[in-house]
Amino acid sequence: MSHDSTEPGGRAVSSDPERAANTPDGGNNPSGRSIMDRLVHAIGGEPRDREELLELVRDAQAREVFDAETLQMVEGVFHVVELRVRDIMIPRGQMVVIEHDATLEQMLPSIIESGHSRFPVINEDKDHVIGVLLAKDMLRYAGGDSDADFKIDDILRAATFTPESKRVNVLLREFRTARNHMAIVLDEYGGVCGLVTIEDVLEEIVGEIDDEHDSEDDLDIRVHGDGRYSVRALTPIEDFNKALGSDFADDEFDTIGGLVMQHIGHMPRPGESTVIGNCLFRVLSADSRRLHLLQVTHT
Repeated sequence: MSHDSTEPGGRAVSSDPERAANTPDGGNNPSGRSIMDRLVHAIGGEPRDREELLELVRDAQAREVFDAETLQMVEGVFHVVELRVRDIMIPRGQMVVIEHDATLEQMLPSIIESGHSRFPVINEDKDHVIGVLLAKDMLRYAGGDSDADFKIDDILRAATFTPESKRVNVLLREFRTARNHMAIVLDEYGGVCGLVTIEDVLEEIVGEIDDEHDSEDDLDIRVHGDGRYSVRALTPIEDFNKALGSDFADDEFDTIGGLVMQHIGHMPRPGESTVIGNCLFRVLSADSRRLHLLQVTHT
């Protein structure tokens, strides 16, 4: 038999332990159930599969239980479970690497231009990754006769390797456990086919993570006069043709950046240029993953 009493203020308090145990917080705050508890209660039962759970979450967002950004992250988590490392890795051809026998003077331009914090160090080629160089470890060599004092083996860190077939959610767990931020991706034959960072994984959940090296210009095409333009690499070729009066084909590539990268033959670095048709393209902003911003001049 249960006994109810009232506390100051008139709120009823149950002394029934069974009733108290059936509330999420022991009976003190029945309204304190988790969002998922309330959602399940709203439909009268638990979702039968993942798709039904997603529909439940989307319906909850439509009813403003939480905001659209939260929904995006929840959907991102479900999406990550379905992905393999090969789906999100930076391809081998786009990796910015440091050669083991390079001097400090030789490697600094790549480190500065890319803006990355970690670099695979190779011995012979990209199939022979022998470690990882952290840009912050280079600070000790700033100033003085730094090149004479520099020995890359003194600051070289061990590389982490992962198969391209590994599930992305498993990789994220390993990143967190080992406090690691980058892994070299291996194909089925043991060759290097790319690299993956914790940022690549998180972007699949929360969306694109911009940093100080990403373009902040919201306009696809900006006119500067004298036949010069700043063009975002993701600008559709069709839009580029309309704005600049060119006639580049878009049957192989959708974006102007794809056309430029194919014409150059590799992932261009900032400062590289090429002429296509009557346009001179110069790379203003790029990293190891993608082109960001181009300068275009009519020739």
